[in-house]
Amino acid sequence: MRTTTSAAWSRQRWLALALIAAAQFMVIMDTSIIGVALPEMQGDLGFTSAGLSWVFNAYVVAFGGLLLLGGRLADLFGARRIFSTGWAVLGVGSLLAGLAGGVEAELAGRAIQGAGAALIAPAALSLLFMTFGASPADLTKALALYGAAAPAGGTAGVFLGGVLTEYASWPWVFFINLPLAVAVLALTPSVMPRGARQRGSLDVAGAITATGGLAALVFAIVRAPDAGWTSYSTAAAVLVGTGLLGLFVHLQRRLRQPLVRLGIFKAPNLAAANAAQFFLGAAWIPMFFFVNLYLQHVLGLGAFASGAALLPLTVTIMIGMIAVAPRLIGRYGPKTMTVAGLVTLAAGLVWLSLLRADGSFVVDVLPATLVTAAGMAMAFIPSLGLALSSAAPEEGGLAAGIVNTNYQVGSALGLAAMTAVAAAFGAEESGVASLTDGFSAGLLGAAGIAALGAVAAATWLRAAAPTEAGQAEQREAVV
Repeated sequence: MRTTTSAAWSRQRWLALALIAAAQFMVIMDTSIIGVALPEMQGDLGFTSAGLSWVFNAYVVAFGGLLLLGGRLADLFGARRIFSTGWAVLGVGSLLAGLAGGVEAELAGRAIQGAGAALIAPAALSLLFMTFGASPADLTKALALYGAAAPAGGTAGVFLGGVLTEYASWPWVFFINLPLAVAVLALTPSVMPRGARQRGSLDVAGAITATGGLAALVFAIVRAPDAGWTSYSTAAAVLVGTGLLGLFVHLQRRLRQPLVRLGIFKAPNLAAANAAQFFLGAAWIPMFFFVNLYLQHVLGLGAFASGAALLPLTVTIMIGMIAVAPRLIGRYGPKTMTVAGLVTLAAGLVWLSLLRADGSFVVDVLPATLVTAAGMAMAFIPSLGLALSSAAPEEGGLAAGIVNTNYQVGSALGLAAMTAVAAAFGAEESGVASLTDGFSAGLLGAAGIAALGAVAAATWLRAAAPTEAGQAEQREAVV
């Protein structure tokens, strides 16, 4: 009986992980699936060329701005409840976005989707840690599968966006979320741990200032490439965001039950691991962006073919995260792997920056992107694990919200800054030679970000001893 119960619990845990990975898959897919559908949406809904980017930005601003609140809600009301609530909100937003008949309704639907994702992401990580945290070996495997869902979602979004737009219609890039949301909502109560609920009140003032401040800064970051970094709107958004975040910090120091207990950052490795996640996002997302543009605007591939061209990268990073990274982390420890991964990512980006205007996918893109994929696979899992495990169990949702926020804000900031660099070196001009020069400059800048992340990780992260499982594997390899 005991064995049967243990086996049933093991199956339940891995089914729970499937739902958590589905959450990560969906959150990332929703950022990439709309790309191919944008031209049809523009014609049907009346977007201007400048306004069309807000189909993407409305999601990112809501997602990035509400992550800390989502993490705190998961701690207060239970991660399972907030996870389910997030899926319900995401489903409502997807339905509204698909049924939208105008610009305002479309942007409202996308913002609601982003709000749902901001509830799902930290609750999912908190549930993952609750389910697998008792076993370091199982936790590393679970984080690997969770991490691999992100590139899978990004690539699937490109494929599905092309297929659905061509053979159905653009609303289906949103409607596709609905059956998965219904399935997750039906399965969650039976497979997810309930999680402890904390007593306490929600810091409303902290939630408003943190959400408003982060949203204003993300707004400034995503708006700056179009409006200009020195424009009035960008400067005003930065001032508002900085002011609100300063007020937020002041409130957190004074309140007995703050939204973010500032003392959490004193936990060993938490701040350093979050810094590594910030630099990873700031280097990885520009790479993905510029490679896609190079494939389409210089090599002349269509959106669907570009997605196919990124499959080797996706497969490499998934194999690296699932099969390779856990063993290497067990053998060499998370600090060594985080630093080595960031160095490898930087090297791959330098190689990729050698793109040629008359180049080819096999020579100019494929080998360098495989190196960047290996670097991302090595660095992402250990830095994420350190960021989550450094916090106390009762603050798991908060820790998940913080690490998600750092990665998303890093992604937005890195993409905006490297887009500006690329534009300064010719990416806004029409010739393929100028475009290539601009993309190369942006990729080289992303390499610098990854290198800076490696220095930060090497300096601030504390070394942890390799796990017993890793040491056993190493002894077996020697024998």
